[in-house]
Amino acid sequence: MNLVNALTVDVEDYFQVSAFEGYVDRERWDEYPLRVEDNTARVLDLFDSFGVKGTFFVLGWVASRCPGLVREIRARGHEIACHGYGHQLVYRLGPEKFREDVRCAKALLEEITGERVSGYRAPSYSITARSLWALDILIEEGFEFDSSIFPVYHDVYGIPDAPRFPHLIRRPPGVIREFPLSTYPLSIGMRRFLLPVAGGGYLRLFPAWFLRRCIGAINAKEGEPAVLYFHPWEIDPGQPRIRAGARSRFRHYLNLDKTEGKLRQLLSDLRFGTMSDVLGAQGGAPLPEVAAGVYA
Repeated sequence: MNLVNALTVDVEDYFQVSAFEGYVDRERWDEYPLRVEDNTARVLDLFDSFGVKGTFFVLGWVASRCPGLVREIRARGHEIACHGYGHQLVYRLGPEKFREDVRCAKALLEEITGERVSGYRAPSYSITARSLWALDILIEEGFEFDSSIFPVYHDVYGIPDAPRFPHLIRRPPGVIREFPLSTYPLSIGMRRFLLPVAGGGYLRLFPAWFLRRCIGAINAKEGEPAVLYFHPWEIDPGQPRIRAGARSRFRHYLNLDKTEGKLRQLLSDLRFGTMSDVLGAQGGAPLPEVAAGVYA
């Protein structure tokens, strides 16, 4: 089955990532040289060369300093979505500050583009079992789809028992469409687990042929679309190095020099489109609605 998968980019700069949260003072972000404009321009050129469109989840802080970048992304035919404003983990913000964060970012992106912004992705996928209240706020603030839930175990994010494929989540204020980050089922002996294959650090860690095989199997064997994500800084091996702990450095700097080549292979071998296009291309059938228990 030759399905279209969602191609997504989280537009943030190298010093704003969660891995460096304990090493970079966010009050000093303006002192770091911006590389996000040039790196995103490279991404846009890459997508143009393959004739593909994607969804760009833009950080509000970046949009406020680079409004021309947001307009350029939209002018090239890509979808603009929201990545929040300050790249803070949702469960650390709490409901009140989270609402302020997404409301500010959404309004800014809509002012720049002159269009409604309907999609959201949390920094570091930080809508988890302890921050499901964020879904209520997204619905109340007018978002129609979310891509923040990762059905895996991880020290920062993850709802391991969440559905793996696009679905509707019903909450007290209404419903929202969820496009979870992609996983591939593997079995070792009697143990079955889900391997993250959605991109980002996993794109840099795994060989392109392996990710191609996993996403292809999700399409052909399970009949479902996958989602691929990455950040503009992941195609920038020459970025300044941040002094940080060994785990943070590993997560951020691993295989930066290989990311673009892997992306080219995947863009050559698989079909991609925007998240809204993929969500709207389910053959006219409504998305399945998840039982309340998972998101209670």
